[in-house]
Amino acid sequence: MTISEIDVPMALEGLDAVPRRSWGIPDARLEESLAAVGRAPVDAAARDEAFARAVWSVLVEPGDATAGALIRHRGAAEALRMLLDRAPASALVAAAEGEITGRAASEALARWMPRLRAGDVLRALDGAARCAAQLLMPGDALWPEALDDLGDSAPIVLWVRGDPTALRRPGIAVVGARAATGYGEHVAMELSAGLVGRGAAVVSGGAYGIDGMAHRAALASGGTTVAVLAGGIDRFYPAGHEALLQRIVQSGAVVAEAPCGSAPTKWRFLQRNRIIAALARATIVVEAGRRSGALNTAHHAMDLGREVGAVPGPVTSAASAGCHRLLREHPAVCVTGAADAMALAFGADGVLPEDHEASAPPRPMPGDDGGSEPPREDPVVTRVADALRPQRRQTVDELARAVGESAANVRGALGILELEGRATGDDLDRWRRPRAPRQTRRRSADESAAATGPARHEEADPSGVTGAE
Repeated sequence: MTISEIDVPMALEGLDAVPRRSWGIPDARLEESLAAVGRAPVDAAARDEAFARAVWSVLVEPGDATAGALIRHRGAAEALRMLLDRAPASALVAAAEGEITGRAASEALARWMPRLRAGDVLRALDGAARCAAQLLMPGDALWPEALDDLGDSAPIVLWVRGDPTALRRPGIAVVGARAATGYGEHVAMELSAGLVGRGAAVVSGGAYGIDGMAHRAALASGGTTVAVLAGGIDRFYPAGHEALLQRIVQSGAVVAEAPCGSAPTKWRFLQRNRIIAALARATIVVEAGRRSGALNTAHHAMDLGREVGAVPGPVTSAASAGCHRLLREHPAVCVTGAADAMALAFGADGVLPEDHEASAPPRPMPGDDGGSEPPREDPVVTRVADALRPQRRQTVDELARAVGESAANVRGALGILELEGRATGDDLDRWRRPRAPRQTRRRSADESAAATGPARHEEADPSGVTGAE
């Protein structure tokens, strides 16, 4: 029995539950929206599963393992129906066969339910249709099975512009600092051109600096490249790379797990990095400072049992300090060119396997933690800090909806941020980010300009940390 054949006690908020309307939405509207993103339903069950996964992509933040476990046990449609029925936390624990705790289930419900709105889901589907995006789901013929190594934290769906077959090509991630030096950009160009010349795809994040040079070199060499974005693919970020990302759509793929309309945030940048690491057979860090987000990608790769390489730089260059640290403290391999990277990813001969389509990265060994480091800050604190605005005050409920967390957790994060001087509230319990003193803002801008150099790095990084892209 499909969901459309039974009475739905409670439809998505904003639409009434009408008998024989799937999810309280007219079948014609639902099927039209799904067909526009490449999901023309073959039957009611396929329609329900596709729409439910689209809903889940709006409900959860990237990497939500609680949602992943629930969907793995019950399927996206049945799991979503439990939310619509206002199932208690105990029902979620039972549905996941005890793999999630009661506390985890309660916290999950608190962060999911404020986002359960039909309008947001339909807008995401309509936005994807306008930019000719496709909706990929696990189990599809074109789904990149390498992402399954992420377990319950794997993406629920992928939104893709371009050629989805590019996601299944044997690839190597080429990543590095946004504020790259001339040396780093030259190495990235030579490395990427050599990789695509040997038949590998280049995977990166579409950011300024090393990422952008890796994509450009792959395109100029007639190869395949994949850009993984932190926000929705209906609005390319950074804006200065819109032309580059449009070129990638024409010959490769631009992909994201966040639905259309989602803004890139620090948390989403960091979670985006796990997809880059999972899609690639090996991750090569070309240039990275001590706090570069490229190191986060390398640590994700280590967690997954993927190979990691680092390009050495001048010992006097702070832009290569992160690469040197990988070589010194982690199981990273020194890479000086495309031949080294191919050998690292595909074996000593550096030759792609004959069956490109079926090739998959090696599975991580049990107990192998890859030497990854713990996060510097609680993820909830990171996301709340990212959602605060300097000009507009927001209530706790507004912040909870923005970051996908419960109001109680957001309030706890606000307490920490207030103690650190990173949040300020008023008598009406409305919060904003404190404005920096004018002199500090001027000095910070001058320092940023000196560090990033020419205007090619002019767009601000919303992540709030150096190299988060």
